[in-house]
Amino acid sequence: MSHAPVESQDPDDLQLVSSNLNGHYPWLDPARPVLYGHVLYAASLQGRAPAAVASRLAELGYADVEHETPWPDSIGPEDASLVKREGPDSYRQRWLGAGEPVSLHDLLHAAQHAGRAPADVARRLTALGFRIGGSRSLPETPGPRDVMLIRAERKGSGRFFGWGDEVSAQHVLEVAEYLACSPYDAAVRLTALGLRLPYTPEPGDERLLTLHVTYRPHYMGRWSGSPLGHVLTVARETGRSAADVVARLAVLRGGKPGGAVPGPPDDDDLVALSKGLDGRGPWLEESRVAGLPMRHVLRASLVTGRSPASVAERLTELGYPLHEKAQLPETADEADIRLLETVDRSYRDGVHLEHVLRSAGLTGRSPADVAARLTALGYELPDEVEYPDVRGSLAV
Repeated sequence: MSHAPVESQDPDDLQLVSSNLNGHYPWLDPARPVLYGHVLYAASLQGRAPAAVASRLAELGYADVEHETPWPDSIGPEDASLVKREGPDSYRQRWLGAGEPVSLHDLLHAAQHAGRAPADVARRLTALGFRIGGSRSLPETPGPRDVMLIRAERKGSGRFFGWGDEVSAQHVLEVAEYLACSPYDAAVRLTALGLRLPYTPEPGDERLLTLHVTYRPHYMGRWSGSPLGHVLTVARETGRSAADVVARLAVLRGGKPGGAVPGPPDDDDLVALSKGLDGRGPWLEESRVAGLPMRHVLRASLVTGRSPASVAERLTELGYPLHEKAQLPETADEADIRLLETVDRSYRDGVHLEHVLRSAGLTGRSPADVAARLTALGYELPDEVEYPDVRGSLAV
């Protein structure tokens, strides 16, 4: 039906009976109840009392209007937006009804849209005659990330957690990673919103979940591991044992292992475990398949003054072994480090002519020299290739 279902052509009447309160099609269905939120929003638009709007709708043939509490005397523009609902069909206006409790998602969306605290919005909706689904107190501060925090699915229109739902530890890490915020802050806010977690957030969790700080904090995500360097650093800073740190990380990561627990630490452990060899994060990450890069062992040898074999042995004890094919030199050489920095192949991959030529060009060494040295370090090169003993001219 494209024409208005009322005889009146008064613009205010047409606005009242239009589903989107714009005076145009689509129109309200006289056979269905008019939502309570529709009446309140219309009253705000027309500057009339909600009871007067309901009375006029009845005169126009819409006698079935949701109404479970006394009508509020008035509703202002600052409150009118609270009765809107968010949905996949955002081009349509949708309203809260009085027949069922206000969902957590609808309340938080209204609070976020209005820039108000959830507790403030809950009180105002209650005063307007709505029933709030949750019974516990809500945060007294605005939360611009609240709606995304309770989103259970990222794809499609999404599914949202409701009042009192349990949220997994993995969800906390995932949503914090998505929103680029602290997992501890996300956990505290989710708890404040009435959702249940499998653990109780503790202030010390903030440090445990902060892997390192560069230009901004880098937090532990759902897929990241728990680097041993991070565990040892947190244990040293907080006075907790490494085992205690590992156990707490396992809880915060939903039961995933929190990392190895080593024996008594060596003075050089944090240096060797840091990617920058400065005793600070970012830290080495475990790789049982490709193994620890040999260039890291050689660089650590130069920094610590220990032999490559000693460094490799200690890192193996800490859970970071070299690949089984790797052949360590007796001493660390800057030339080997520069050569290995040009090789983007692991010990699981074969090194072919194009890789040798690239390394030769970048280092200024001859292909034959590069091939011989990579073979000595454990890389597999094809036997049938003859490499020229001529230096390249592309060294940088």
